[in-house]
Amino acid sequence: MKIALLPLYIKLYDEYSPASRPRLERFYADVAARLAALNGDEILTAPFCRVQEEFRSAVAGFEERGADVLVTLHMAYSPSLESSAVLAATPLPIVVLDTTPTYTFTFDTPPQEIMYNHGIHGVMDMCNLLRRNGKPYAIVAGGSADDKVLRECREMCCAAVAARSLAGTRVGAVGGDFVGMGDFAVSDEELLDRFGVTRVRPEAGELPALRASVTDAEIDAELAEEKKDCIRLNEIDDAVWRNSIRDNLAVRKWIARRGLSAYTVNFGGVNKHENISTPAFREACKEMAAGIGYAGEGDALTAALTGALIRGFGDASFVEIFCPDWGGGKVFLSHMGEMNDRLRAGKVEFQQSEFLYGPAEDPVTGYACYRPGKAVFLNVFRDAEGYCLFLEPVEMLAEEGEGFRGRIRGWMKPERHDTAGFLKAVSNVGATHHSMLVYDVSVEAIRYFGELLGLRIVN
Repeated sequence: MKIALLPLYIKLYDEYSPASRPRLERFYADVAARLAALNGDEILTAPFCRVQEEFRSAVAGFEERGADVLVTLHMAYSPSLESSAVLAATPLPIVVLDTTPTYTFTFDTPPQEIMYNHGIHGVMDMCNLLRRNGKPYAIVAGGSADDKVLRECREMCCAAVAARSLAGTRVGAVGGDFVGMGDFAVSDEELLDRFGVTRVRPEAGELPALRASVTDAEIDAELAEEKKDCIRLNEIDDAVWRNSIRDNLAVRKWIARRGLSAYTVNFGGVNKHENISTPAFREACKEMAAGIGYAGEGDALTAALTGALIRGFGDASFVEIFCPDWGGGKVFLSHMGEMNDRLRAGKVEFQQSEFLYGPAEDPVTGYACYRPGKAVFLNVFRDAEGYCLFLEPVEMLAEEGEGFRGRIRGWMKPERHDTAGFLKAVSNVGATHHSMLVYDVSVEAIRYFGELLGLRIVN
């Protein structure tokens, strides 16, 4: 990421207390260096900004240098009317870093420390104006000595990058829409107008031609890689495996050829005469791991959103709730063969299966279990008033036993509800049956992601 770090100051102090500034400049440089050290992000800096023209120049410079997100850092009180119009007008998302150089401010603190630690009321002044101007922002507060605060700041920057990356997404759609499935249905026009997302369909004969272009050498290399470190659950005919890989590679070539950043496959519309011969489930797992969004059954919006979350946070996947565990307080996640490979707990379990749900040929599919850990479950849907975001902090549980081998699987325990309460909540608001899961992220970061996209948070 390119993170712009904007220092806010007041001209009055330069005029009447110039000796204070050098220490604050060192503090600004220290925050920039520590933020850069977290993940190697590029931190764009600027001179202290005090009056509107300085803010206008600094923010324009950040935009020209390709900043992804703007982080504000109050070095002292800074009058909001000097900065608020500029900040409200920039297309850059804003993260407010509310911190100070002194970690404890108690009865024994030297009074001189007031000069270096009173930026908080400048934060309050600015946030009031941003709110009144309708500019979304995220706020992170805490002592600068705690790296946890800077990690939270970076997480909010990731949310901003995810949200910004949605506009311009090109989503490939193979196999048309699932007939009769209406909860996530959205027209091409609304997808483009509301989210800036373009749906791309294969041209006649395009995918069959790409299938034919896949070479034996390409298949050999892919097959050798898949066989290297896997579990085979049954006898697999190499010809069937090679045919599945041919479809996977055809999809991969199509994604590159069309410049797609997400795609969806409706398994019922898979037909070798029109597109591919198998549903290419394994490729979806690999593409999500490589940063390409995905959703099943023709769901272009969830595919695009999944891609945005992967670009922002990395460990995200398209998921579906399948079965409730009423007694155990958890729900079972699954799908036909698709999950982000980065999120699996163990080796891929390959299996040759009979395909019963359409004209597609029998595939060789890879399965795995979601790894244990903290995550956020989210669902974007439309109600009578517009698009909404439902989110729930969850824990993904470690698998016990081997009874579900040969399935995409994960056991998810909601943190704020029991199973009945969670399922009531998602259907009470009208969430779709296609959802997303993001590991190792806070609810606040996903909430900010939704606010930047103009989604109404419903829980």
